[in-house]
Amino acid sequence: MPVDPAKAVGFEMPEAKGGWSQDDVILYHLGVGAGVPATDPNELTYTYEGNLKVLPSYGVIPVSGAFGGMAGIPGVDINFALMLHGEQDLEIKKTIPTQAEVVHRSRVADIFDKGKAALIILEVETAEEGGDVLFVNRFSLFARGEGGFGGESGPKAGNQAPDRAPDYQSESKTIPQQALLYRLNGDKNPLHADPEFAKMAGFDTPILHGLCSYGVVCKAVVDTVFDGDTTKVGRYQVRFAGVVFPGETIVTSMWKEGGKILVEAKTKERDTPVITNAAITIRG
Repeated sequence: MPVDPAKAVGFEMPEAKGGWSQDDVILYHLGVGAGVPATDPNELTYTYEGNLKVLPSYGVIPVSGAFGGMAGIPGVDINFALMLHGEQDLEIKKTIPTQAEVVHRSRVADIFDKGKAALIILEVETAEEGGDVLFVNRFSLFARGEGGFGGESGPKAGNQAPDRAPDYQSESKTIPQQALLYRLNGDKNPLHADPEFAKMAGFDTPILHGLCSYGVVCKAVVDTVFDGDTTKVGRYQVRFAGVVFPGETIVTSMWKEGGKILVEAKTKERDTPVITNAAITIRG
């Protein structure tokens, strides 16, 4: 059996050390569209070390190496080329510092049977070396063709946007070289750079990284609803629903519902969904 939850769930991968600098944070911010206009006081807090802050979505970047350890998970014998990143859930435990040395602890939190696919939940906890937990990532990974093993189907999608006009809306214009810039954060998948590779994957041109769109949308909410206060984000959950081609505009719609900001994003040019079933939980 390619997927055996009894063997896989709870498996812990070896601890991994990592870290980041102010330059890494600034590069990430530029990769998700910060710095326009370049001299705007709020934009400078993303792009200049004089008064630097960290967009909470940066928390997905230091843990990108966690996927490399998946090949050693018992009970998960799958074709990783057929794996899709379906959802992302990032919980912020403590304001992310502009530079840090950290330890990542990864484990298989759950596996669900989606019929045609297995849904693997990979959880990565990141703590300051010798200190507190900073954030926890939960990657929902669809292993296509690996379902049907008789497991639970998992919870239904939540964070449904209400059937009314959004309370806030923001447009984020990407640049043609956005994916080329964002890939310097560590995701060197040729799908985002090589036109021939993109065509083999079924796209006319390279596409933007899903986690780049994730960051663009996070910034739109922080700047529009929280007036640039990155500390207001306690948790950020999304479902990836479609692709963005570099140069397109991402339109982010936001609804305030209790202690959450419900979010949806689409492309302006093609009116196609990018992110759905999304929410940012407001930190009190």
